[in-house]
Amino acid sequence: MSSKNQVTIPVAELRAAGLGPGDVLRVEALGAGRVALTRVDELVARYAGALDSRGRLRRRIGELRDEWP
Repeated sequence: MSSKNQVTIPVAELRAAGLGPGDVLRVEALGAGRVALTRVDELVARYAGALDSRGRLRRRIGELRDEWP
């Protein structure tokens, strides 16, 4: 850990976790010496533009629902 409390995570570990550039991560302390990184889904960004100018869905509800976790 650097003097600025920064760490370097090996790219192989990030790829194995399915994380990549642009991901938004939540950081949680799990106890002494343990930290967890979890990707945060940006639901607003994911569905932005789903409605047309009249508020109608551009895509069918079923297609959107299939993307929900």
